[in-house]
Amino acid sequence: MTEEHATNWTTTTFRVRYAETDQMGVVYHANYFVWFEIGRTDFCRQQGFAYKEMEQQDGLYIMVAEARCRFKAPARYDDEIVVRTRLSACRKRVLVFDYEVCRGEDDEILANGQTVHVITDRDGRPRALPEKYRELFLGEGTQHRGRGEST
Repeated sequence: MTEEHATNWTTTTFRVRYAETDQMGVVYHANYFVWFEIGRTDFCRQQGFAYKEMEQQDGLYIMVAEARCRFKAPARYDDEIVVRTRLSACRKRVLVFDYEVCRGEDDEILANGQTVHVITDRDGRPRALPEKYRELFLGEGTQHRGRGEST
């Protein structure tokens, strides 16, 4: 199984909702982790499958083992947000995703981050990633490449 294999970046675009901002008018920090999940779910769709299929058909889950985010600039209400997501490592039982959160109008990187996931069964026991999903995760993504900022 491939140890380190960075895929192409996929993109997800949406607008900041008022409920995502704090009293200072900036996006509350925890929402970036929600945005990472949105990017990760869309990454799977853009690779040709729904994460829900892994759960329902194969009883496999992508459990978050580690998450980090580095904030660089604030996002504000109604900003267009672009979340770029890629798979940076695919191991037997571990997946690592990288993220870039950018403002759509000027492409400024607002935050970057990474999540580490363990493949588990319904009971939370680690399992090997089946070959069919490995191939899907490592398949061709969109043509857009991120800036390659380190996390």
